[in-house]
Amino acid sequence: MYATLSRILKKFFKESTIFKYGFNVSPMYRRSTGKICAVSEDLLRARVKIPISYKNRNYVGSIFGGSLFSATDPVFMIQLMNVLGNDYVVWDKEATIKFKRPATQDAYVDFIFTEEEIQEIKERVVTEKEINLNKEIKITNKDESTVFAEVSKVIYIADKVYYKNKRKKK
Repeated sequence: MYATLSRILKKFFKESTIFKYGFNVSPMYRRSTGKICAVSEDLLRARVKIPISYKNRNYVGSIFGGSLFSATDPVFMIQLMNVLGNDYVVWDKEATIKFKRPATQDAYVDFIFTEEEIQEIKERVVTEKEINLNKEIKITNKDESTVFAEVSKVIYIADKVYYKNKRKKK
């Protein structure tokens, strides 16, 4: 559903606008309490804000760990799907979170890919057909002086033709 809607909206809006507002109005993402507050034109950078509120405040007054984690969950995968295009399969494969200190104020996360990373991903997929990409992010306060949590993600990326043929064999 989201992919179809995105294809239609691309006729009228920039991809970065669709990415930002698509996330922010999506019921599955809204429940995380995260909000995409900035996206670069090339989709290589996205910033998420997780405001502390009655919706995500836990028993001791900090942001519920599940809100911190779920606000980070889909961003890298959707970012890569849009940047790489339709010739690739992209899946979240693994994620871990290490809580460092209670988030007693709004939290922020920056999701960043470089042009060099994207080129390396494409080259590795041509050679290896499928890869696991490791990405690390920090959930911090606005000025990044306090780290609330560290998230490690493993993202599976494959050549779409290779992936379909591999699935047929199983």
